[in-house]
Amino acid sequence: MSSPSVPAPAPAAVRPPFGQQLREAAADWWQTEFPNWIYVFKMVFAGLLALGIGYGLDLESPRSGLITVFIVMQPQSGMILAKSFYRVIGTLVGSVAIFVFVGLFAQTPELFLLATALWIGLCTLGSAHNRNFRSYGFVLSGYTVALIGLPAALNPALTFDSVMTRVTEITVGIVCAGVVSALVFPQASAPGLVRIIRGRFTAFVDLIGATLGGTADRKALEATNARFVGDIIGLEALRSSAIFEDPEIRLRSGRLTRMNSEFMALSTRVHALHQLMNRLHDSNNPSAQLVINAITPYYSEVQPLLTRSGGEPVMTASDAADAALKLEAYKQELPRRVRTTRAMHAEAFGDDAILDFDTASELLYRVIDELHAYTLTYASLVQRRHEREQWEHAYAPKTSLAIASIAGARAAITLIGLSAFWIFSGWPSGDVAALNAAAFCAITSAAPDPAKATRTVTMGVALAVVLGYFYTFHIVPQLDGFWMLAAALTPVLMLAVLLTTRPSLAGYGLGICIFFPFVAVPDNLAHFNAAGYLNECIALMVSLIVTTVSFMLLLPPTTNWTVRHLEKQLRKQVVQACFGKLAHLALQFESGTRDLMHQITMVTGSRPALRKNAFGWMFSTLEIGHAVIELRTELHGIRSGNPELLPDSAYTALNRLRETLPALFEQPTPATLAAVLGANNNAIAEVQRAIGPHYRERSERHRLQRTLSYLHFIRTALLDPQSPLQPMHQDGGANTPPATHSGANHAA
Repeated sequence: MSSPSVPAPAPAAVRPPFGQQLREAAADWWQTEFPNWIYVFKMVFAGLLALGIGYGLDLESPRSGLITVFIVMQPQSGMILAKSFYRVIGTLVGSVAIFVFVGLFAQTPELFLLATALWIGLCTLGSAHNRNFRSYGFVLSGYTVALIGLPAALNPALTFDSVMTRVTEITVGIVCAGVVSALVFPQASAPGLVRIIRGRFTAFVDLIGATLGGTADRKALEATNARFVGDIIGLEALRSSAIFEDPEIRLRSGRLTRMNSEFMALSTRVHALHQLMNRLHDSNNPSAQLVINAITPYYSEVQPLLTRSGGEPVMTASDAADAALKLEAYKQELPRRVRTTRAMHAEAFGDDAILDFDTASELLYRVIDELHAYTLTYASLVQRRHEREQWEHAYAPKTSLAIASIAGARAAITLIGLSAFWIFSGWPSGDVAALNAAAFCAITSAAPDPAKATRTVTMGVALAVVLGYFYTFHIVPQLDGFWMLAAALTPVLMLAVLLTTRPSLAGYGLGICIFFPFVAVPDNLAHFNAAGYLNECIALMVSLIVTTVSFMLLLPPTTNWTVRHLEKQLRKQVVQACFGKLAHLALQFESGTRDLMHQITMVTGSRPALRKNAFGWMFSTLEIGHAVIELRTELHGIRSGNPELLPDSAYTALNRLRETLPALFEQPTPATLAAVLGANNNAIAEVQRAIGPHYRERSERHRLQRTLSYLHFIRTALLDPQSPLQPMHQDGGANTPPATHSGANHAA
């Protein structure tokens, strides 16, 4: 009897040589950490340069230039230039407001503080209502009045000198930040923009392959679309800053905006096609499988059009030129081939499935058409000048005026409260508390969670106060000259800037960056007053604590009410789709819907259930709203070219549908949903009667069939079992006809 074999021990994992590990670690550090350290050295150098110039020009408060550098600091040069531009504009507007307020209310401090509070409230409203660095311009115009206006109101004769000094100090900081960022190891925005464009195109090619190939499930598709929402907003923000630094980007700015617009339309169309096919797969109607078998072969033909000769996916703009040629040829042949397929299967389909096939084929053609346009624009980026640059339809963000007004009111109420306490208590440092609270209400109002952002900054300020006391009374008096001061400040400033490169610690770093120079860096005429120092530091802490409390109590942006309000605004985009002017309506609808969804995403980071529900409404809004816009465009063409193509009863039915849809999305209830479904069924029946069995010109029949396809798609979207409208169906949808019924059954 043979003895059982003993398994050989598994070979030990072979470790790479120490030298190789060291090289890999160094390469990883070079790619991830080295850029951060370059950024730290650049910003500290720019800040100290501004401080030195301030001392050299004998400015009253050279530290203002240092603080300005840290306020405008950004990784890319274009972002610094954009932020600096709006900082200058905001400071100049605020300076004009100071002259007006001091001239009117210098003798009545109560009225001056009230006017200042109202001004800051209006500027905070403008900041919350705008996007990118335009928002920062509103912030600056608001708290410039607080930072300069309050001291100027106490000494009206010095108003002009105070304003001019402040503008000079800010300008020194802006110039130093811009020059150092552009000349010392410059990090341009353009390469990041190229990476985003290329990565998004590649990701979308993969998405189309998975979607049309049938390998993408609903969750994966929704996750990808959620990522695309952030990409759309991010690309627009990066483009708007990159045009400040790179003439090549300025020459292509119109095409980049056009790509964003085409990408939004294309992603909506792909999602709609995928959802329609999902509904066909889930249908219990036997004819649905016939439609799937007839249309699916076309889907498998799309992926090869987006691959290079070697089988790799299209990535660069040069590769996209060949893909555009293939897409154009495919687009030209597709209608003829689809007509042939429809004729071959017409008898097998019957009335029950022909409408599904027409809707799916129309969506497929739209996908190919918009994919071709998107690819053409991408391919045109290799040329400095191109006809596709002519694009005037800018990205149109959508902000709730109610939420922006709440942010403005919060800032005004906070300033009025602290100002009243200052006046009635006679607190010597009450002006410091009031102006800093106003500034931080304005600065943090755009944050997803302002209360949390202010709390982290407050902790950073507390550390800055402790370090500032040690520096002010134990180190600075021992120093002799600027160079020793710069050497003493460098370690703390480097630590603070380094913290800002870590997302979880950025608030602490920002608090140190701004307030450590404020308390520790001496003016040209230095004062060492311990009681005054403690009074100002207490005022700083009180202002931040009051700001945090105001964000927690005065309708904070993270409440469920805010999310529900934004979700309602998102649904109301369907009202715009139904009644907005058709010129540029599709882009305004697409960008506004995604912008609202981006805002919801920002305030629901810790509440995935709310975010998931909002995404459901976004997809329903995009699907139905886009179909309504297409339907209105088609009807506009019919009315303009051949109004007799549809009878008056059809126009009446279509108008009825357009009237009932907004009511459903404003107030989703079983009654409003039933009204929309009834109006939609009636419109489908009227258009089917207009098509009729009699002969029509091919162009006329196709126009009516497209109209019918849009109506049918709206109905399938309303009946989607995954839609947030599903609970509105009577009896949970048990008695609702399947989404793939024919037009004849619709009319029954």
